[in-house]
Amino acid sequence: MSTETGPAAPTQSGVSAAPKASTPDSGVARSFAILLGFQCLGELIAYVTRAPVPGPVLGMVLLLCLLSAKPSVVPAVEQVSRGLLNHLSLFFVPAGVGVMVFAPQLKGQLSALALAIVISTILSMAIAALVTGMLLTRLDRKQSQHKAATAPRA
Repeated sequence: MSTETGPAAPTQSGVSAAPKASTPDSGVARSFAILLGFQCLGELIAYVTRAPVPGPVLGMVLLLCLLSAKPSVVPAVEQVSRGLLNHLSLFFVPAGVGVMVFAPQLKGQLSALALAIVISTILSMAIAALVTGMLLTRLDRKQSQHKAATAPRA
C-alpha cells in the first residue's frame, strides 16, 4: 500500500486547492527591503562622495524624497516603520553600552561633553522653533489668501 498522496482534490468550483505554505508576509519583507535598500544606497553615496553626512541620514533623505514624490509607497513601509518606532528605545542600547565601555576615556572629557550636549540641545530647540514659526506663518498666509479668494464679493 502506498503512502503517497495524489494531487489535491478539486474543490466545488473545480479548482484544486493547494495547501498554504507558511511563508513570512511578503509585505513586511518588501517594507524591510525598501528601508534597508535606502540605507545601503545612502551608505554607498556617503562612501563614494566622502560626504561628511552619515550614510543612513542620506538614505532617509532619499526615502523622504521618494515618499514625497510617490505617496503610494507610504503604505508599503508604514507597518514596518511603525514597528521600528515602537521599539526605538532598543536601538539606543548599543550606544549606551559603548558609553559604558569607554567611560574611563570619557571621564577626562566630561565638561566638554556636557557643554557640547547643552549647546547642541539649545541649537536644536531654537532651529525647531524657527522652522515651526516659519511654517505656521506660511500656513496662516495661505489660509488668509484662500479666505480672500473664496469670500463672496458684494
